[in-house]
Amino acid sequence: MSEARHDGVRGPGKRAVRKRPVSAGPTASQAEAIVKISPARAAAFEILTLVGAGKGHSDELLHSPRTETLSPEDRNLTTALVMGVLRWQIALDARVALLLARPDQRLAEPVAIALRMGAFQLLHMDRIPAHAVLNESVEICRAAGQPHASGMVNAVLRKLAASQKPGTRMHESTASFAERLGHPLWLVERWVTAYGREATLAICEYDQHEPGHGGFFSEPDDTAAEPAGECTPQMDDGSRLVAEIAAVAMPTTMTNGHASCVWDCCAAPGGKALILALRLSDAEIVATDGNARRLAQMAARLRRYAYAQRVKCSVVDASAVVSETSQDANFDLILCDVPCSGTGTLARNPEIRLRLQPEDLVRQSVRQRVILSGALRRLAPGGRLVYSTCSLEPEENELVVKAVTSGGGLRRISVEPLIVSLADRGVLRQEASARLIGSAVKGDALRTLPGVHGCDGFFAVVLERK
Repeated sequence: MSEARHDGVRGPGKRAVRKRPVSAGPTASQAEAIVKISPARAAAFEILTLVGAGKGHSDELLHSPRTETLSPEDRNLTTALVMGVLRWQIALDARVALLLARPDQRLAEPVAIALRMGAFQLLHMDRIPAHAVLNESVEICRAAGQPHASGMVNAVLRKLAASQKPGTRMHESTASFAERLGHPLWLVERWVTAYGREATLAICEYDQHEPGHGGFFSEPDDTAAEPAGECTPQMDDGSRLVAEIAAVAMPTTMTNGHASCVWDCCAAPGGKALILALRLSDAEIVATDGNARRLAQMAARLRRYAYAQRVKCSVVDASAVVSETSQDANFDLILCDVPCSGTGTLARNPEIRLRLQPEDLVRQSVRQRVILSGALRRLAPGGRLVYSTCSLEPEENELVVKAVTSGGGLRRISVEPLIVSLADRGVLRQEASARLIGSAVKGDALRTLPGVHGCDGFFAVVLERK
């Protein structure tokens, strides 16, 4: 290790005694260390440990009983630490590695998390004193049963606190800005190929902050705890845009004299179903999801809105509908917002970048083709289906649509006139409509990019059964 060591002096007939490194600070038992850690950092460490072990998602854990007893200030700090460490983990690990005695050494996960939390606070949270960061990072190691690493953690963070922040380079390679902005290189290289270097930089920079709003809509999202009346649900502008496009794509004809039937086939967490219910007040709406727990949470959310009381919720695995025959076709409008890699949502779901592997895109694509094929079997003649994802990857978007619709019987409807219609109805701002048509409409499909359009990255295409 790089920290200094002070050896005892060997006396006659005595064994050399190695003294405790000064940098390790005072001795402390595990129980004593736990008491010295602030509630916010203790909660953040626990949540990051669970996320790293694949035992939960950051958003769910941050709204779990682990944070309910925290003060508002501590809850905010916990959220900032968890989301910040996850967003910057790749960059933090690279920075810390340079300060280790052996840059390639593998650290125990509790030690790695303590270093990431300390490094994030030193590099990105100016209001926290360095001594507080160092002291609590050391105590976190001890509390986690890693007292032997406390001296190394202290020494590394001291070096980091004393070092100068890296300057801006005249030119960065793709590998350099991928590391600097905390993204896996393989993913960044894909985006450079698909969207160009400038757009990829914008995506990566957007992903490192709290997600914003594109400012697309004339009416604001509801932010009240208990909404009422005709308010719109709180959701990302990209997600809402897909739902608004789906609603305005509803065919105007009735089916056998009955009200139009709508199916949101992968509906949780329910924001898009709420938009459909708000806009299509005369339609019969069915919202399904294959996950019973998520469906129950969605149903509870829908009950908070008066206009969504008529939405019927049920547990249905959309990927199993493929076994049904075409005689079951009965929906005039289907929103098929399929499960995906989520690479368009890394600002709000930062851990995705740490878990996702290239082979996962193939697995997702197979599932998405099954879901889309099954949903199309339930689409009535003349009906329309909106296929969408929050992925930036072509395997989950264009290639899925191409593979499933190659047999004919369907035609693609351009999203451009639908966006114009939303602006004419006063839903979209006119300037937002023009900007989206100029930069987010690709062929007949929608493609929003984080950092370019100020919202999550979404793909959407509208299909009509002939």
